[in-house]
Amino acid sequence: MRILGIESSCDETGLAIFDSQQGLLGHTLYSQVDTHLQYGGVVPELAARNHITKILPLLEKLLLETQCLPADITGIAYTRGPGLIGALLVGAAFAKSLALAWGIPSIGIHHMEGHLLAPMLEDPAPAFPFVALLVSGGHTMLVEVTHLGHYRILGESLDDAAGEAFDKTAKLLGLPYPGGPALAALADSGDPGRFRFPRPLTDKPNLNFSFSGLKTHTFNTILRSKPLSPELTADIASAFQEAVVDTLLIKCKLALKQTQHSRLVVAGGVGANQRLRYKLAVWQQESGLELFFPRLEFCTDNGAMIAYAGFQRFKAGFDDEATIEARARWPLDSLPDFSEG
Repeated sequence: MRILGIESSCDETGLAIFDSQQGLLGHTLYSQVDTHLQYGGVVPELAARNHITKILPLLEKLLLETQCLPADITGIAYTRGPGLIGALLVGAAFAKSLALAWGIPSIGIHHMEGHLLAPMLEDPAPAFPFVALLVSGGHTMLVEVTHLGHYRILGESLDDAAGEAFDKTAKLLGLPYPGGPALAALADSGDPGRFRFPRPLTDKPNLNFSFSGLKTHTFNTILRSKPLSPELTADIASAFQEAVVDTLLIKCKLALKQTQHSRLVVAGGVGANQRLRYKLAVWQQESGLELFFPRLEFCTDNGAMIAYAGFQRFKAGFDDEATIEARARWPLDSLPDFSEG
């Protein structure tokens, strides 16, 4: 089985080919950062137009690099949702058109299931069961995974996701787009102990997250600290990052305690944050925790995770009708169990 994966949920166009015998054959990605830089954030209409212009050249490039022919592809997986509806429709229409032209099946994949399964592309891959921390610009959630396709949401963000809070706080500090990586880089040069920011909801027994109040606290700190020197800006960034990382860490520990699991998977764009990885590694050494990440290039949106999730869904017997469908919102725990394929 050889699956073409197509990711177009936001501002990155990703394609990959996964082979059931040889693993990942290749992947390619186009990032629209330069397009959206002047606007300080993603413009949905521009994102969709960029996908239209880039998706076919990327496919041609991928087929050439992997030395694959259309006849070698046995199925196509694409991101059905959640995401920007215009961007999703570009990928869905392209996937369905290719599937019709090539005479092969296609399947729509949940974006967050792709992130959740991305560590399966690594060696060693996590065994079941485990708890997954899915943490990105649009989502922050803890999920219990007992087997493929069986996802129980333990907790999620009640307002801003962690990545969204990073981006908005970066704007408050006057940092350029994309704000999250810029804030993290600045925080590494700051003193995290100069300010003490709250760790939201960590005094509660539930596993939900809330970062909007932390963002407001940071804004008030900025107002009280003006004029901001470069050193002061770095210290505020560091205190903010430390608060987010500590909050994620505390909730992960509580989730493993409540589920009595010993494996933790961390995926999504914020999973690339080096401070988070460092603190999780320290916890791993102290506790014997089994910890799994995807490689850095597969933390952000990519076609490889969609190709792999598609392979698993096809193998379980799933496929789609010919209709083009995209979902801006799509609960992860509404997906059919793999046993239902």
